Amino acid sequence: MFLIDLILFLISMLLLFICVLVSVAFLTLMERKVLGYIQIRKGPNKVGFMGIPQPFSDAIKLFSKESILPLMSNINLYYMSPIFNLFLSLMLWMCMPFMTILFNFNLGILFFLCVASLGVYSIMISGWSSNSNYSLLGGLRSVAQTISYEVSLSLILLSFLFLILSLNLLDFMLYQNNLWLIFLYFPLCLMWIVTSLAETNRTPFDFAEGESELVSGFNVEYSSGGFALIFLAEYSSILFMSMSCVILFLGADIYSLMFFFKLVFMSFLWIWVRGTLPRFRYDKLMYLAWKSFLPVSLNYMFFFMGLKLWMFSLYI
Repeated sequence: MFLIDLILFLISMLLLFICVLVSVAFLTLMERKVLGYIQIRKGPNKVGFMGIPQPFSDAIKLFSKESILPLMSNINLYYMSPIFNLFLSLMLWMCMPFMTILFNFNLGILFFLCVASLGVYSIMISGWSSNSNYSLLGGLRSVAQTISYEVSLSLILLSFLFLILSLNLLDFMLYQNNLWLIFLYFPLCLMWIVTSLAETNRTPFDFAEGESELVSGFNVEYSSGGFALIFLAEYSSILFMSMSCVILFLGADIYSLMFFFKLVFMSFLWIWVRGTLPRFRYDKLMYLAWKSFLPVSLNYMFFFMGLKLWMFSLYI
């Protein structure tokens, strides 16, 4: 029985990974199309029918190019960090609340926090091991930003957890049968979206990739396959954070078609923000994290803790 469970687990894990990678391919196509229309031009439209096979031709081009290894780089870490980055970003998907197997256990949110915080190390190692000043600076900025926003991310999540008193993502699905949490938690939901943008290093918080001053940030020395893996990891994280937004406050009935429409809309929001907003100033980013989000999320956490205690006292 255990062996059958293990085989089923591996098969479903493989299927999930393949589906996520295909979704990432089409998310990049959607981003290029949407950004094109925002800038009043066409997106990719030459390859195949309406440019639909474009992501696959990009992938073939990237993985078939020669990989250039910088002479002074720490070669083993340099080579392994993009693989580690993609691995962690795919591991996040293991806590997706399926009814069947995968890591659908009662501590799913704890698993999400642990794996998400490990992503910092892959960025730090890839920035440092390239042995380039630009990539090191990009890596440091990215790590400082991610760690700063992880604090408020955890506190916002705690406010949600005080309401449902469970670490299982499936309980969000049960709690939102009649009312979405966005109506009760509206300011926190907006803060969660902004924090998720900062966590995934996206515009207006893409300081790790400041083109004007850092060329391309922590991935400046990566080419071909290594760059493609970092790219895949970033977009996989965007999809996962979009899914977390839907599960937390937009009604997480994962077996309805509406769930996937909401997921596409949240991913579109990421792209929309990129096409609309200019880059923040770095000191303002840190000010936002420590002076605005941290106190507000702490106050909300105490408020919802008090609300839950009051509700308990009413029942008793």
